Amino acid sequence: MNRSSGFVPPPMPFDGQSALRQQAELLPGGAVDLSIGTPVDPVPDLIAAVLADPDPARPYPTLTGRRIIENAIVSWLDSRLNVSVTPAEIGTCIGTKELVAGLPHLLKLRDPSRDTILYPEVAYPSYAMGAALAGCRAVPVAMDDQWRLDVSSIDPQDAQRALALWVNTPGNPAGGLDDLEEVAEWGRSNEVPVFSDECYVEFTWDGPARSILHYGHQGVVAVHSLSKRSNLAGLRFGFYAGDQDLVSYLRETRRHQGLMVPGPAQAAAVVALGDQDHVAVQHQRYLNRLNLLIEVLGQMGVDAVLPGGSFYLWVAAPQGDAAGLINRLAQELGVVATLGEIYGERGAGYVRLAAVATDERLALVAQRASALS
Repeated sequence: MNRSSGFVPPPMPFDGQSALRQQAELLPGGAVDLSIGTPVDPVPDLIAAVLADPDPARPYPTLTGRRIIENAIVSWLDSRLNVSVTPAEIGTCIGTKELVAGLPHLLKLRDPSRDTILYPEVAYPSYAMGAALAGCRAVPVAMDDQWRLDVSSIDPQDAQRALALWVNTPGNPAGGLDDLEEVAEWGRSNEVPVFSDECYVEFTWDGPARSILHYGHQGVVAVHSLSKRSNLAGLRFGFYAGDQDLVSYLRETRRHQGLMVPGPAQAAAVVALGDQDHVAVQHQRYLNRLNLLIEVLGQMGVDAVLPGGSFYLWVAAPQGDAAGLINRLAQELGVVATLGEIYGERGAGYVRLAAVATDERLALVAQRASALS
């Protein structure tokens, strides 16, 4: 049967880098992959101990278990971000990417009169993909020269059609820190729900950690993850908190879809959210790695600066030649990086490096850079 007129899934953004990896592998010691932001550091011992217990895997997740994880989230938001929420304002998700990609479909069911998802013009590709999967329009929002969302640039007609506005702070890939108060106010004045992806909040380098929930709950939802803060990307645990009507709607629709966080993930999340010491260790690791990579790039004659947050370097390629820079990194340092254009048209001319290799692998990169001079 010919279905060529239907939706054809595009390639995953990182699928086309095999040639680059092959080039990087030619150096003694092999490739150092800084292309994907996947954690490489150990799972903290206290979390590993909980995951060794098989009991939570046996039954369907229970109401009692849900209350325990909700209380852990309430406590974490209060102690870490100075944000007060109630259990009724919290929902959990099977990793935040699942929520990001599925949200437009559920919001479209809630308000069929609207059909648009607004998102940063340089951003994680899943914001736009979620819109595509729901048959919605994906409309990028301009960013300023510090990679902050410029809500004043949004066309009023797009605002009238918007199901949601996504904001990501600290941002992937550029590490910008948005004015979340301005974004929240724009959402309320335009009656557009704002979803704030805050998965890198623990890696805020410029000032304190921030959340859109600092500016009230009405019309806004903050989205958080354990993947980065606790090296638990494979556990697939995230949560969202904020506007009670929005959260309640998402909780109930997602229950009908069977989108329940597995019991072992809930048990591990309770422990992870209750311990900040392992996060402080990870915070320092990423800061050290970013500074090392800035030094390495400087030895190549390439300027890079510490972002406002996140564990990525967003590097303007000399003369705007991102392909040339990404090939130099592979050939001279054995580093696999990512072309900025993956994150939107304005990303052309930039390269993203994720500070996710181990200290030992990055030391190898530093040795290679020193040998160039």
